[in-house]
Amino acid sequence: MRIALIQQTCVADAHENLDRNREALRTAARQGAQLGILQELHTGPYFCQTEDTGVFDRAEPIPGPTTEALGALAAELGMVIVASLFERRAAGLYHNTAVVLDADGRLAGRYRKMHIPDDPGYYEKFYFTPGDLGFDPVDTRVGRLGVLVCWDQWFPEAARLMALAGAQILIYPTAIGWNPQDEADEQARQREAWITVQRGHAVANGLPLAACNRVGFEPDPSGVTAGSRFWGSSFVCGPQGEFLAQAPEDQEAVLVVDVDLDHSEAVRRIWPFLRDRRIDAYGELLHRFRDPS
Repeated sequence: MRIALIQQTCVADAHENLDRNREALRTAARQGAQLGILQELHTGPYFCQTEDTGVFDRAEPIPGPTTEALGALAAELGMVIVASLFERRAAGLYHNTAVVLDADGRLAGRYRKMHIPDDPGYYEKFYFTPGDLGFDPVDTRVGRLGVLVCWDQWFPEAARLMALAGAQILIYPTAIGWNPQDEADEQARQREAWITVQRGHAVANGLPLAACNRVGFEPDPSGVTAGSRFWGSSFVCGPQGEFLAQAPEDQEAVLVVDVDLDHSEAVRRIWPFLRDRRIDAYGELLHRFRDPS
């Protein structure tokens, strides 16, 4: 399967962002991409740097205008598209939601972000209700996609549950960056930790993985902080964590790469982690924390 990760900067105008998304996906289609992946909340700036009730006006229903536009493009190109939207489910009820448009344009499925951060510059709990659809892969013309979103990428449980449900590839639309005031060595540690933990999910589950991040500097609208410099570095790795392709830290990119879904079968035969799991001994995982006794 040939896939494309669309790593871009974002501006305030949603229509301009969507036009640039479509242009990049058409570029990927001309290179033979069968699956196109857009970054987290790609229709606008990453608005969670501040808490502002006016931002809820950006949310949209699903199905809605963006799924209609991208569905039409998917059908035109014969491409499966993974998009990331601010979903308005009802008044006062919003989600950070990934949608999958199949190659015939239909809405094949959605995933609502399960793990919601609340950290300086990432005030997502103000905007997003935790997902309630579970960890279910989406069946498409190109395969069964295990779509998760950003903060989910740090949690091995999410990747494992997608793998146990038969996902053939793990996909993470993402918006993550540096505090520009952090020292260079701290910035390097953060980026490397982000890459390393996801490569670990690929290895532990014997699956290829694609992480699509945004890029560029976005100021804090409140002026309280130094803003966020998104570190790009979108990448694809194979089921042994091997890099197949990686985008720059500081430039837009249409990253096109071939992924061999059948290779997972060979890897899982030599590293049968699913066979050797001690499912009889993992009950404590259902507890928040195991207090010393």
